[in-house]
Amino acid sequence: MKHQFERKAGTSTVKTAQGLIQGYRHDGLAIFKGIPYATAVRFHAPEPVQPWEGVLDASSYGYVCPLMTNEQPRGELYVPHRFWPMDEHCQNLNIWTPGLDDGKRPVLVWLHGGGYAAGSAIEHIAYDGANMSRLGNAVVISINHRLNVLGYFDLSDFGEEYANSGNAGGDDIIAALRWIHENIAAFGGDPENVTVFGQSGGGAKVTTLLQSPAADGLYAKGIIMSGVIGPVLADAAGSGKELAEAILKELKLHSVKELETVDYAPLARAYRKVSPALKQAGKYVGGCPHPNAYYLGEPMGHGFRPETSKIPLMIGSVFGEFTSFAPMPYDREAMSEAEQIAAIRLTWGEKPADALIPLFRKAYPERKIIDLLRLDFIFRAPEIPYIAERSKLNNTTWSYLFNMDQPIDGGNTPWHCSDIPYVFHNIDLVEYPHGPMAEAGLAERIQEEAFRSVMAFAANGNPDNETIPAWPACSADRENVLILDGKTRVLQNHDHEIMQVYAEYAEEITRKMFAAAGQIQH
Repeated sequence: MKHQFERKAGTSTVKTAQGLIQGYRHDGLAIFKGIPYATAVRFHAPEPVQPWEGVLDASSYGYVCPLMTNEQPRGELYVPHRFWPMDEHCQNLNIWTPGLDDGKRPVLVWLHGGGYAAGSAIEHIAYDGANMSRLGNAVVISINHRLNVLGYFDLSDFGEEYANSGNAGGDDIIAALRWIHENIAAFGGDPENVTVFGQSGGGAKVTTLLQSPAADGLYAKGIIMSGVIGPVLADAAGSGKELAEAILKELKLHSVKELETVDYAPLARAYRKVSPALKQAGKYVGGCPHPNAYYLGEPMGHGFRPETSKIPLMIGSVFGEFTSFAPMPYDREAMSEAEQIAAIRLTWGEKPADALIPLFRKAYPERKIIDLLRLDFIFRAPEIPYIAERSKLNNTTWSYLFNMDQPIDGGNTPWHCSDIPYVFHNIDLVEYPHGPMAEAGLAERIQEEAFRSVMAFAANGNPDNETIPAWPACSADRENVLILDGKTRVLQNHDHEIMQVYAEYAEEITRKMFAAAGQIQH
C-alpha cells in the first residue's frame, strides 16, 4: 500500500510498526481515526496489516461492520446514534491521546454494544473519547470488528481453515489488542496498563476475552457495564454445519468456499430466512461466541479460567435497563401509594405484586412503589452470581448500580445505555440529563463520580477516589454495591432477596417487558 499527502500545521504524525500515520490536533488532543489494525478473508482469522509506504491519513472514521437489517432510527432522544458507511473490511480503531510522548498513560479500549450482531465503535454519540482522554490524561481507543454472520459463524466442520470462524469477531478484538500492545507507546500510552471496557454486548466481550487464551497478557483490567446478560447472549454451542448447508441451499451454492465471496446482502437475507426454524428447533444459529479450544465458554457454565482469575473487574448495571424503554402509562408523581400498588397488581397479577412489593420497599426505600414495574431483572439477576463466583477467586471485583433517574418525559428511571455519557464525561453531548426537571448540578456530580471511579480503576486497578464514599471490593458472600444516584452510597446485598423471589415469576414478567421495550433502538 502506498499513502502520501501533504503534511500541514495542526496535524500529528506517528511512526507505527506498519508505517507512518497522520491524524490531527484538536483542543489539546492528538486524534487518529480509522487506523487499520488487521485484515481478513471472510470467515478466516485476521492477519496483520502489511506495512505501507508514505503516510496513512487517519483523519476519518473507518468502515463499520455491515448489519443484518437496515436500521430504523427510533428513540434517538434516549439513545442518540451515528450511522456510518458499512463494509466487512472493518478492522479499524480510533485513538484519542493527550500527548505523543513517553507518558505511559493508562489505556482504555472501548468495546461497543449491540450484542455480537450489531453496533459500531462510533454508533453512540457518547462513545466519543475526547473528554475521557483530556480530563483523565489517558489514551482512549475504540474498535470496530466483525459481527453477526461475518464474525460468529462456526464452519469448523468444513476444514481447518475455518477452525475458529465461530469467534472471528473475537479474534478481531484480540488482533486489535495485539496492535495496541505493539504500537500504543508511540501514542503516549502504557502497553502494560490496558483496561478493556464495554457496555451491553461490549461488556459481554470483556468476559469473552477472559475466556480466550490468545488474549492473555494483552490487557490488565476490565469494566463490564450491563454486560452480564445470562441467556440473552448465551454461547452459540454446537455445530454450524446445518446452518451452513441451509444457507448454501437457499443461495443455490455448492461449497463454503463460495460463501466467502458471495455479496453480503444475499448472505444476510439467506441467514435471516433459514435461521428462525433452526433456532426454534434448538439448533446452532451463530451470532454469539462459539465454545471451542479458542474460547472456553461463558464462565458460569465452565468456570473462570485460572489464568485470568486475578484480573480486576468493575461490574455493574442500570436500575431500569430494557424496562425503562417501555411507555409508562401512569403519572409517577400524581399517583397515591394505594394507586401505585393497584397498578402493579393489575399489570403483573396479584400474586407476583404482593410477593415483590415488600421486597422492593426494602431494597429501594428511596423509590416510589410504581418503580417496581421498571426494575431490571434481566441483567441484575445473573450479575449477582457472576460477581460472587468471581469474588471467590480474588479481592479485586467491584460492583455498582447506576440508579439516577433522568429528567426527560416527566422523569424516567435510567435505561439501558443511559450511563454511557456519564462514564465518558459526555453528558453535554446528549439531551436527556438536562432540562427543566433537572436538579441543579446533580448530573454533573454523578458524572464526576462515575468518571473518576473509572479513571482511578484504569490508573491503579482500584476505583476508590475522593468523589465517592469508601467502596470495598466484593467477597463471595458480600456484594458491596456502589449506588450511583443523588445520595451515592455503598450497600451490601441490598437486592439479593428480591432477585431470588422474582425468579419464580421471571418468565411471565420478562415476556411483558420485552414486548413493551422493543420500540427503542439500543
